[in-house]
Amino acid sequence: MSRQELPILDASCCTPLTSEALTEESAVDLAKGFKALGDPVRLRLLSLIASRKGGEVCVCELTDAFTLTGPTISHHLRVLREAGLIDCQRRGTWVYYWIIPAKLSALSQLLDVPAASPDAVSA
Repeated sequence: MSRQELPILDASCCTPLTSEALTEESAVDLAKGFKALGDPVRLRLLSLIASRKGGEVCVCELTDAFTLTGPTISHHLRVLREAGLIDCQRRGTWVYYWIIPAKLSALSQLLDVPAASPDAVSA
């Protein structure tokens, strides 16, 4: 899938938890993203990709940032890709990765819970 063909997530998946309950489908989809981010290596990989000036990074630069083997890094990148958090494109010998902003936005908006008012806190 090219960068121009990235899916746009339905706004209903991005409703904060306090607004309305998630549908089963939304919960399953969002859980994949949170599960993928539950690993420190994947969280760091996502951070390295997201913070890259220009919006994409070569896999060669990602593997150099870790003491892990190439196949291990590839596994973690595949998990992030399958969760819909990143996408990639092969260019010659190398693969370039970028984040999927809509998916990250959905995860962050889900957790965007306003601070509880004193009246809402139970004793």
